[in-house]
Amino acid sequence: MESDALLRMLADDAADQHPDALGRSRLAAVEVLPSRPARLTALPSWLAPLVANRLELTGIEALYEHQAAAATRIRDGHHTVVATGTASGKSLCYQLPLLHAVLDDDRTTALYLSPTKALARDQVRALREFRIPQVRAAAYDGDLPRAERDAIRRTANVILTNPDMLHIGILPAHRRWADFLHRLSLVIVDECHVARGVFGSHVAAIIRRLRRICAHYGADPTFALASATIGNPAEHASMLVGAPVDEVSTDAAARPRTVLGLWEPPLIDDQLRTRRSTLAEASDLLAAVATSDLATLAFARSRAGVELLALHARRSAPDLEVRAYRAGLLADERRTVERGLIDGTIQAVAATDALELGVDIGRLDAVIIVGWPGTAASFWQQAGRAGRRDNEALVVFVGDDNPLDHYLLAHPERLLGRPVEHARSDVTNPYILGPHLECAAWELPLDPDEPWFAPADVQPLVDAAIADGRLRRRHDRVYWAGRGSPAASVHIRSTMGAPVTIVDGSTGIVIGEVDAARAPATVHPGANYLHQGRSWRVTELELGTGVAAVERDDGTTYTRPRSDTDLLVLEEQRRRRWGRCVLSYGRVEVTTQVLAYERRRVFSGESLGVVELDLPRQRLQTTAVWLTTPGPVLDAAALGKQRWPGSLHAAEHAAIGLLPLFAMCDRWDIGGVSTAWHPDTGTATIFVYDGIPGGAGITARAFDTDTLWWRTTRDAIVACPCEDGCPSCVQSPKCGNGNEPLDKAGAVALLDAALADHAAGSPP
Repeated sequence: MESDALLRMLADDAADQHPDALGRSRLAAVEVLPSRPARLTALPSWLAPLVANRLELTGIEALYEHQAAAATRIRDGHHTVVATGTASGKSLCYQLPLLHAVLDDDRTTALYLSPTKALARDQVRALREFRIPQVRAAAYDGDLPRAERDAIRRTANVILTNPDMLHIGILPAHRRWADFLHRLSLVIVDECHVARGVFGSHVAAIIRRLRRICAHYGADPTFALASATIGNPAEHASMLVGAPVDEVSTDAAARPRTVLGLWEPPLIDDQLRTRRSTLAEASDLLAAVATSDLATLAFARSRAGVELLALHARRSAPDLEVRAYRAGLLADERRTVERGLIDGTIQAVAATDALELGVDIGRLDAVIIVGWPGTAASFWQQAGRAGRRDNEALVVFVGDDNPLDHYLLAHPERLLGRPVEHARSDVTNPYILGPHLECAAWELPLDPDEPWFAPADVQPLVDAAIADGRLRRRHDRVYWAGRGSPAASVHIRSTMGAPVTIVDGSTGIVIGEVDAARAPATVHPGANYLHQGRSWRVTELELGTGVAAVERDDGTTYTRPRSDTDLLVLEEQRRRRWGRCVLSYGRVEVTTQVLAYERRRVFSGESLGVVELDLPRQRLQTTAVWLTTPGPVLDAAALGKQRWPGSLHAAEHAAIGLLPLFAMCDRWDIGGVSTAWHPDTGTATIFVYDGIPGGAGITARAFDTDTLWWRTTRDAIVACPCEDGCPSCVQSPKCGNGNEPLDKAGAVALLDAALADHAAGSPP
């Protein structure tokens, strides 16, 4: 049975078991993407006969055109980024010049960086399969005993690690790595599209520290970067490396026929606009597809979601081998799942985006994407896991109950036809660069004209650190003034300081962790916390020590925080006039305090009351985009003053929900404030801000979209069939005011008036 016929049959079966209140099909759309033949070229003439022989033994007698082009550029010493689709053979693009360099001189060294340990270890296996004795490759990460790390440092000429280990383990100890770094000729940055936002800014600073130390030892390595398809691969790679980078982005690999289904969970109650759980729908679908003899991978966004998917799929099909794959599993458990997918002993896997990346898991027939993964780049990366061996591929996107997912279900052309997003990182962010300058000063004293951190102006940051006593100036050089390396206190995957550790209060066992910035809203006293399918209740939060204590809970309730947010405009940096409205971008300070939480029953949503909290206020200096709507616009919308707050609030929520369409971000990376009168603008204003110190380029991208973001927001609200607003359009799961007040009709009228004025207005 072809995949599209199977998909329609499964939708009919699902409707019989859990009918939609309006009698609609689960399938919002079914699209067939045609197959595409490969474009091949001969193996490069410079390739060593031994490497060519090894390729031929694996059945590779020619390369895709993009592989040959990229490998030759890298071999010739040009920094190069390869940005092509999943299963397009990006690994060979850097493996071939690496093997060529080591065969030419086995004293040459190479460094491979990946965002995950699993991917680095998979690449070790791939390199060893070439069976070339001169290549001494080893994974180097925090899981290794110290004695084994020392042996690897002395003997390996290809080190495969991650940015975290480079930052905290290799660069601060560079004198012990001097011989390796002196001979370093190639640095590979795999899956570089993951290095965006705050994490990308950290990685950019770490790579600049690496290049600085390499220059100290007389090395100038070539950088080879591999990326999923993004909108700005050369620009993004250049920002990471700090030097111009060539781009290879024309994908010449074959693509199988792909059936893409957009799946909408059914309405259970038309009046309350409640839907069947997305995870319940996806679990049933995972079991049904896998029992149709299709090897299936389901992507969920959280660890808890992955565990619940696997649990409920096993209940739906008791004879089916279903496994979970996520961070936090033991290495042996992860490898068992990887081997099971390759040899066919495991038919169904629920995974986080850890399996979105390039770990080789063999043939897959189907992929289920549970909720929008955040970016189009991630969506197509996950979808590309299906049909890896030229078989027909089935991809199903199960929409979650939020404005963005429902917009895509209603407008499938926005998913299929839209360009992929641009990746953003900002090495000039002072909140990120400042600590890395201190790390660099520990590694080697800073020079007066320190060139490696361009385009940042480092002098004000250095002067501030000297004034605070963290750095000291001696003659014309600047040194670290503390004890020991500062790298351990710079957390490259956390947005604000050290994470808060969540521990079982009765046993002391660590349950998980959460960013310090999100701790007051997610692990405040009394909060429900879900982990590995189990419910916990927070009994104590100590922000000073970074610990939240929890106890087991029966899982019948959940909590929602109530918070108060104030916003101060520090500097308007850009503005654009919209008729009588103004769109602005600049620096702001956001002050937030969690004041209380509401407890509700899981299944009925019944409120069990509000409990007040006494938590400190948090201050965040960041960047924002804001839309000012003066009185004439509100008058044109025919809204009385009593409707202004709810209309602005609803528009703010919908705008935040839709922004991930235009910027590589998650709605949890951004926040918003709306007010009928703001003292800094003198009128009604909607603010959307980066939830990251210093900003991460998200709202800068929003400003550049001009009206497109706001028109899409307006269209998404209108398309939702609810009367008063629901989670699919203007309600937000992260609202600090309990989604009150909200005026759906007022939001549409407000945006209509603002956009009409913009169309009639003159440019700024």
